[in-house]
Amino acid sequence: MNFPLFLANRINLKGQRTFSKLIVRVTIGALSIAIIAILLSVAILRGFKEEITTKQRGFFGDLVVTKQTLADYALMPVLLSDSQRTEILSIPTVESINGFATQVGIINVNSEVEGVMLKGIEPTYDQRFLKSSLVDGNILNLEEDSNEQQLLISYYLANRLSLKVGDDLIMSFVKDNRTRKRKFLITGIYRTNSDDWDKNYVVGSIEVIRKMNNLLVNETGAYEIRINDFSKLNEVTEAVNEVLPVELKATNVVEFWADVFNWLEMLDMNDDIIFVLMVIVAVINMVSSLLITILERTNMIGILKALGMNNTALRKVFMMNSLYIIGYGLLIGNLVAFSAYFFQRATHFFKLDPSIYYLEFVPMHIDVLTVVVLNISVIILVFLTTIIPSMLITRISPIKAIQFK
Repeated sequence: MNFPLFLANRINLKGQRTFSKLIVRVTIGALSIAIIAILLSVAILRGFKEEITTKQRGFFGDLVVTKQTLADYALMPVLLSDSQRTEILSIPTVESINGFATQVGIINVNSEVEGVMLKGIEPTYDQRFLKSSLVDGNILNLEEDSNEQQLLISYYLANRLSLKVGDDLIMSFVKDNRTRKRKFLITGIYRTNSDDWDKNYVVGSIEVIRKMNNLLVNETGAYEIRINDFSKLNEVTEAVNEVLPVELKATNVVEFWADVFNWLEMLDMNDDIIFVLMVIVAVINMVSSLLITILERTNMIGILKALGMNNTALRKVFMMNSLYIIGYGLLIGNLVAFSAYFFQRATHFFKLDPSIYYLEFVPMHIDVLTVVVLNISVIILVFLTTIIPSMLITRISPIKAIQFK
């Protein structure tokens, strides 16, 4: 029989000391709160970063290929040959490449005037992001020429202009000092909660822009490239630029929205701060609990020393007792944290102001590996700090300890 383990089990589960029991419960509670705070903070910050990154990637893809001047996409036509497109698609992680163009327009409807940017897309354009952002209606179906009048507008513009799915509108474009008007039919209303998109952009067929600007059949204002592994973004950007002719340039989403992604990177510091603070709280409580337990068991320590038990075995007893406490605390904390995690993922109960956070609810995302690493890190750090207070046992004299009451 492992006597230190047996004794630690007896002390932990069947000890009769009232005060030490209270301290143990407080310690377990502190450990539970610490792991709850660590797991939920990591889940929220990662979820937030993931959602914001998805939104930034969604509207214009991961890379945009334009003329080196980065001028108006509609006025600077771009054309990639079939071989160039095939070579780009052969780059690892590249998922799709689609042409688009933009054109400034003015909507005048219901006594309201609004300046917008029409983003014209090709029939083969990847509309998954637009579909996930729809609040009403359907995405564009541009397979037939008769559908060129279809238009997606934002929830913000729909409310501002009192429009709904099925309504038509006239959009005016200024070209060569002439005003050209085009009629559109609203087929869907999207909402990204990003002012950059919702207040400025409507989405329609690229053929409208091609006809107004006399572009060739395959010419576009720019190309949008999507990849399936965002961690490879810089490598893909370099590879694409090697394929492109000298007059074209690929700019990735991180370069284009540097302020947003720098801000997201700074959020990682919050994770580190919370982890350090919570571990410090757990350590202080664990050390206090161990010291009080040793003091209350001084008489028992003296008797065991008098019977021949050495300091190493006695220290093992109290170190194992500490592991019990750490285990109970982490078990309770993980159960509570995961209950809150899955509840929020399923119900989106905790809301956010989308005008401030770009999101309507508190996002959460965490993977199993991260959970395991965080738990093991807490166990190791807290357990190691109990080694020093356990050294107090070596200083206890058996004669004085037996007399201690």
